[in-house]
Amino acid sequence: MLLQVENLHVAYGAIHAVQGISFHVNEGEIVTLIGANGAGKSTTLRTISGLLRPTEGNIRFKDKSITKVAAEDIVKLGLSQVPEGRQIFAKLTVRENLEMGAYTRRNKREIAESLERVFTSFPRLKERLNQYGGTLSGGEQQMLAMGRGLMSRPSLLLLDEPSMGLAPILVEEIFNIIQTINAQGTSIMLVEQNAAMALSIAHRGYVLETGNIVLEGNAQDLLNNKQVQAAYLGE
Repeated sequence: MLLQVENLHVAYGAIHAVQGISFHVNEGEIVTLIGANGAGKSTTLRTISGLLRPTEGNIRFKDKSITKVAAEDIVKLGLSQVPEGRQIFAKLTVRENLEMGAYTRRNKREIAESLERVFTSFPRLKERLNQYGGTLSGGEQQMLAMGRGLMSRPSLLLLDEPSMGLAPILVEEIFNIIQTINAQGTSIMLVEQNAAMALSIAHRGYVLETGNIVLEGNAQDLLNNKQVQAAYLGE
């Protein structure tokens, strides 16, 4: 088991955002966490990556507890997050943004190899290498954020709402790329409001409602689940 989350509770002051959830990601999987706005999805990812501290529970990554480990040390262990809203550096070039993703690494040859791997997945970034991040389209900024996340060579990539604000044709492209990244050996935890798209590429899924996991299972079974269809797939 690559990632194991046990009895996770997270609170912001009086708001109990995540209420004792448990789930796991196996090596090689795409696992999706779906749910409405405010269900606790982004909070869960931010807690796994060390940006928030849980009030209770345990997070294990590669059989090591990372519950109290600093965010940058979690990156060094092989866990990287692509944040909601992309959060690229607008005044840095595409190259500089990607290099920022490799800040925990020292071997220049390996960093250059990672850069080439990113260009294989995102050829458009190679064409725009010296452009400022802020001048890219929304889809290109999402590609840049994902490319930056891959520069630390993660075993597990956390993706927070990668389709947000993108045109449908770009959403399809981004999801195809997510599948390719996974096929190349990176496990993925995907938080996504586009539940149909997320479940169509995931192996397994969890449904989060007001801080609780209410359903879990094989992604295909969840896609066919009447409750999930009514609540998240508009059927």
